[in-house]
Amino acid sequence: MSRDSGEELRRAVAREMQALQAAVDAYDDEAARSLGVNRTDLHCLEVLNQHAALTPSRLGSELGLTTGSVTAMLDRLERLGYLTRSPDATDRRKTLIQITETARERASSLYGPLVTEGDALMADYTAADLELLAAFLRRNRELYERRLARARSDS
Repeated sequence: MSRDSGEELRRAVAREMQALQAAVDAYDDEAARSLGVNRTDLHCLEVLNQHAALTPSRLGSELGLTTGSVTAMLDRLERLGYLTRSPDATDRRKTLIQITETARERASSLYGPLVTEGDALMADYTAADLELLAAFLRRNRELYERRLARARSDS
């Protein structure tokens, strides 16, 4: 492969990554609208869906939000029936936040087809292709996580 074609391919990959990010953002905007929440609330539901339960402080840390912002967000999502708050069985001073089955079902109706169709797309690739893609995506995620940590420490 010539140097020029390598550069062209890198630019093409960068364009596709930008287009993918725009498509994901647009889909998430529509999902948030459909759920009756804002994007921060949607992100909160995504984080809660990945954990059995979180304390408000841990959730705030995961989302980069202040205590007051977390409280207002939890109030909104609880009113919608998307989360519950309950005392921690091991430390009654703590409150645990959990996503509800209602929220899981609503999110599944929006994101489930993407998972199914994405699995079908991946079936077109070899194990070696998928290993390469996974490594590329992981390294890009790690890059963004490092840059985010720096940006947060600078502000």
